[in-house]
Amino acid sequence: MGKLALAAKVTHVPSMYLSELPGKNFGCRQSAIDGHKEISRRCRELGVDTIIVFDTHWLVNSAYHINCADHFEGIYTSNELPHFIRDMEYNYDGNSELGRMIGEEARKLGVRAQSHEIPSLTLEYATLVPMRYMNSDKHFKVISISAFCTSHSFEDSRKLGEAVLTAIEKYDGTVAVLASGSLSHRFIDDQRAEEGMNSYTREFDEQMDKRVVKLWREGRFDEFCKMLPEYADYCYGEGHMHDTVMLLGMLGWDKYAEGVEILTDLFPSSGTGQLNAIFPLPKYITEKKAVNA
Repeated sequence: MGKLALAAKVTHVPSMYLSELPGKNFGCRQSAIDGHKEISRRCRELGVDTIIVFDTHWLVNSAYHINCADHFEGIYTSNELPHFIRDMEYNYDGNSELGRMIGEEARKLGVRAQSHEIPSLTLEYATLVPMRYMNSDKHFKVISISAFCTSHSFEDSRKLGEAVLTAIEKYDGTVAVLASGSLSHRFIDDQRAEEGMNSYTREFDEQMDKRVVKLWREGRFDEFCKMLPEYADYCYGEGHMHDTVMLLGMLGWDKYAEGVEILTDLFPSSGTGQLNAIFPLPKYITEKKAVNA
């Protein structure tokens, strides 16, 4: 009997990598890095062996895809922002067994999901950036799931989240799940990129993000799930916020009512809204684990 040990929404802004390098941006994202390291610390305390990432930089036009190769290794340069992330080395083990189980459970729910063990299918930076700060010692196995979904329904993404939980519960191990994506995601106009690295593009987006954080802190997910489709549209949610839909699908969707713990306060980055937040597990998940243990 496996268990879900931790669930979180996390930032993956490439300026975290810049923050490590000498120069004018050194230390600019330390609070975000610290949030990732705290999540890693908690995962280790909880005995997590595998981290699943809903990756909003893995764009897919057909079906849902699960990258669950035995091993991932390479040198990554972002094709979107090569002046931010360049020659970043990575080396992680995967979890093919659990990845296959997720695909099977998703298909049972009518979701067009495929699991892949293809050596040349590389990881995207919404997985690589969090793993850089959480998993530099290869402590955790990694599975990446596509969450930049261009032709997919929220209903199917919600069901995929449900399938992830079912697979975890059938798996012999302990798992953490990360929704890796921003809140609002309207990139700042290119001519203002330098001045806007630490600001929002629009006041509307900032006010909406603050409202969302308030709802999350207060556990008001019945309200949030109702507004989520319009929020994702009007505020340009990253990957249309399918990562968040998957996360909440896993946690119970609109019946989820836990107060979220903010590890890294809401901050702007190149026009977008970012944070790190822990979603406490509800009793209907933790008590089910205890009964079935």
